[in-house]
Amino acid sequence: MLNMTWEFKLEPSAEQVSEIEHILEVCRHVWNFALRERKDWLKSRKSPVNACSIRQEFILPADAPFPNYHIQAKRLTAAKTEFPQLKTVNAQVLQQVLRKLETSWESWRLKRSGLPRFKKTNRMRSFVFPQMLKNCVSDEGIKLSQLGWVRVRWSRKIPDLFQVKQARIVRKASGYFVMLSLQADVDIPAVAPHGHPVGIDVGLEYFLSTSDGEQVKRPRFFNNLHRKLKSLQRRLKKKQKGSANWLKLQKKIARVHQRIADTRKDWHFKLAHHLCDGAGMIFVEDLDFRIMAKGMLGKHTLDAGLGQFVNQILPWVCWKRDVYYGKVDARGTSQECPDCGAEVRKDLSTRIHHCHNCGSTKPRDVASGQVICSRGQRQIENACGVEATGDRVTDSSWLAVKQEIFGATQGISLHTRNGLLGEDVKVRSDLSTATRRLSRTRIDRRDRFT
Repeated sequence: MLNMTWEFKLEPSAEQVSEIEHILEVCRHVWNFALRERKDWLKSRKSPVNACSIRQEFILPADAPFPNYHIQAKRLTAAKTEFPQLKTVNAQVLQQVLRKLETSWESWRLKRSGLPRFKKTNRMRSFVFPQMLKNCVSDEGIKLSQLGWVRVRWSRKIPDLFQVKQARIVRKASGYFVMLSLQADVDIPAVAPHGHPVGIDVGLEYFLSTSDGEQVKRPRFFNNLHRKLKSLQRRLKKKQKGSANWLKLQKKIARVHQRIADTRKDWHFKLAHHLCDGAGMIFVEDLDFRIMAKGMLGKHTLDAGLGQFVNQILPWVCWKRDVYYGKVDARGTSQECPDCGAEVRKDLSTRIHHCHNCGSTKPRDVASGQVICSRGQRQIENACGVEATGDRVTDSSWLAVKQEIFGATQGISLHTRNGLLGEDVKVRSDLSTATRRLSRTRIDRRDRFT
């Protein structure tokens, strides 16, 4: 089963915008009330048996069950008789709010994230229609429960083999978007190791350095618009909180932040396609970037978006471009010589790798990328027991599925040489969406099929 989520820009009418805002406000009240129930139950169990709490709290019976999703869903149905406003919103939308709260609460209980927070006005930004109507997609727009037909900017065509399973309406600074969850009854295996291997070392001096000697400088996305952002925030400080002018400035600031995020994501996608142009295998370090974001260089780490690139965008582009993606152990990659394997101790201030054993001299980050590449190849050979390069693929039916998904919708054309499909496949893709315009890239996949 293949699942994907595609994002499209909505063009709702004034009445539909009012209805979307009403749904978001009711969902916010349901979230806050359900979270208050859970916190009251938790606090009632923390009070000592021989003393009262200093703060005012509800006294709940000792046998009162914990208000989990199933209990709160039943109470939500019963509350519609007392609060008629709940009847104005689709029942499944409100149930999804409770499901999201249940997921967040369990994540906090397992110490994976923080405690869910109450949402103030305009903080609830999305809701989900978990069940779609029949024939809900047309050339003009999409048909949603309670909203009717909504105009959509179809930046790409949805392939016929996919079914629209659910839709999430998201409010952003630049407007309203719909996230469509698509599902196809196909099974595409993982990309097999093949082709030219490339190791990537990420950092802050250089955004990345490859084992082939290529180094990419880190762009300052936040610094480019920091001056404008600072000016708007100064003006915001002088406005009365909650006033009309205060809200206008808040929207301007939000648009600047979204522009920074969109620019960063666009650059990440272009760089990922550039790396896939000349590689059959890509190896990266298995790092926890959340630790780097908490240090004194946390601002620069978050501005670079290392975690988004390494853990989200690069794996997706590699899968789409039939490039093998793997992670290796990050311990000691900068303290090892890529040529002879000797240990070369150096601190962060040393930016040139010089091995006293074999005399190898090269940039520190390039040497780390070569070590990562060697570890990735050894990892594949140990797991498969065969050489990494030249691995043949016996079944190419999954390639036709990818061509239908990305070829028919994004203008990918295939050219074969000597009439053989696997000799030399060159794919030209023009990836353009409403929020990012990616340059035309060329895929050169040699020795892929036999």
